[in-house]
Amino acid sequence: METRTNQKMYWTLLVHEKWSLYMAATSKGLCYVGSHNKPFEELSDWAKNRFSDSVLIQDDEKLQPYMTELTEYFRGERKSFTIPFDFYGTPFQLAVWNALCEIPYGQTQSYSDIANYIQKPAAVRAVGTAIGANPVLITVPCHRVIGKNGSLTGYRGGLNMKTQLLQLEQESLLTEGSVLHV
Repeated sequence: METRTNQKMYWTLLVHEKWSLYMAATSKGLCYVGSHNKPFEELSDWAKNRFSDSVLIQDDEKLQPYMTELTEYFRGERKSFTIPFDFYGTPFQLAVWNALCEIPYGQTQSYSDIANYIQKPAAVRAVGTAIGANPVLITVPCHRVIGKNGSLTGYRGGLNMKTQLLQLEQESLLTEGSVLHV
């Protein structure tokens, strides 16, 4: 795991309807999206582990573009994200995280599907580990990965958050697809 030193990270608490989560960005882009209803310590512990000597600065204005896109997602108005990211991982982790971004909104894939997508079919367990290390929940949609048998599996934000995100996407697609007949 790579650590960076003397990194300024700007953070805010996003609250939208039932959603409440901490998020952080560097000057280069979004680097962290936390779990629903978790304390600030989830972010500060993550920052200490990944960015030695990091400085966390609350700056709602600097995080506004990120909050806007996430709020649009929660409203069902956004299916993909255009904001810049600033996350670091091994080449394998980056390949997995990039593959997650290819999963279409409202759909799911298995860990095996992701392993096959990155051309490492025997690396299913390693794919699961890389997904668990995803620092930017929702925006890199690891919630769209399920077990091969269709079951919900682990999620850093908890299975309740994963279920809520998948339901949000399904409901948004249903609403979008419904046609009003008069």
